[in-house]
Amino acid sequence: MKRVLTGVASVVVVLAVVLGWTGDEFLARSQPAPAPEARASVALAESLPVKGRAAKTGYSREQFGEAWTDAADVEFGRNGCDTRNDILRRDLTDVEFGDDRGCRVLSGTLDDPFTGERIEFRRGERTSSAVQIDHLVALSDAWQKGAQQWTREKRIAFANDPINLLAVDGAANSAKGDADVATWLPANRAYRCTYVSKIVNVKAAYGVWVTQAEADAMRRELQRC
Repeated sequence: MKRVLTGVASVVVVLAVVLGWTGDEFLARSQPAPAPEARASVALAESLPVKGRAAKTGYSREQFGEAWTDAADVEFGRNGCDTRNDILRRDLTDVEFGDDRGCRVLSGTLDDPFTGERIEFRRGERTSSAVQIDHLVALSDAWQKGAQQWTREKRIAFANDPINLLAVDGAANSAKGDADVATWLPANRAYRCTYVSKIVNVKAAYGVWVTQAEADAMRRELQRC
C-alpha cells in the first residue's frame, strides 16, 4: 500500500511540473474540494478588497458608540434590551431571566464555539466575565480597514449587529483581542470553518477590507472545510 501511495504522489508531482503549476496552485489543487457553503464563502472572500492596514490613529471604543447600546438600527435594536443581554439570550440555553421582558439574563449554559467546552453562566460581579460577547471582526480591526471613513451611525450599527457578535469563553475572547484571521483562530478546530465564514460575511456586508495575509489565511482555512 505504501508503494502505491508513493507512486500516486509521484504522478501528481510530475503532472504539476508538466502543467506548470506554481507552488500555491499545486497546494490548492491537491486539497479536497470544499463543501458548497464553503465554496460560496471562498468566492465571497475573494471579492473582498485587499489593502494594507491603515494606522490605528484616532481609534477608541467611543468611536463606535456607547457599549451595548440598544439605540442601533440592527436586528434586536431598539427592543428595550441592551445588546449584551440580547446575545446572551440568543446564544445560551436553559436561560433564566431576572425580569419579565427577558432583558436581564441571570444564568444559562453556553456550548462555547471557541474552545468546545461547556460553560455554566451565572450573572455576578465575579462570574459574569466567564462568558463575554466577542466582536467577530474586532472594532479596532474594522477601524484600520475602513471604519474610519464611516458615519457614526454605521459604526454604532456595526458594534451592535448580531451578525458580528458571539457569546464565547471569556479567556478565549481576551486571548483573541483585536486579532484578525491571519493571527488568531479558535482552539476548537471544528469551528474554524464557521468562524472564518462568519467573518467573511461581516466584512462583505459592511465593506471592511482585508490585508493580503488575512486574505491568504481565509482562503487556506476555507479550503479545509
